[in-house]
Amino acid sequence: MEKFRNKTVLIVDDEKNNVFALGSYLETMDMKIVSAANGAEAIEMMEKEPKPDIVLMDMMMPVMDGYEALEIMKRRYELKDIPVIAVTARAMKGDQERCLAAGAWDYISKPVDIKLLIEKISCWIA
Repeated sequence: MEKFRNKTVLIVDDEKNNVFALGSYLETMDMKIVSAANGAEAIEMMEKEPKPDIVLMDMMMPVMDGYEALEIMKRRYELKDIPVIAVTARAMKGDQERCLAAGAWDYISKPVDIKLLIEKISCWIA
């Protein structure tokens, strides 16, 4: 998809298999993949230039979870310019609202439906 060509996605997930699976698929769409294993690493990545075009943030991670990372990112960076899609295994009532309140633009539950994820990325990426 031309829209994705040369766009950078930051995948934040402590499960290497998830990073590999999502990253491998998004690379076929000509996206550049960078990754972080937890929220603290994601914040470090956000301090580098260039900023990612979109972030896929797992919400349940050790060291620093996605909720805390988003709260910090929201204060430090212009997240209004960087779409964040919360990716979580939790699909309980209220989880989506909690993710959006923390600063995510959108929400998808695990296991990730790749077609739905592509639709969501397509909606948010410039």
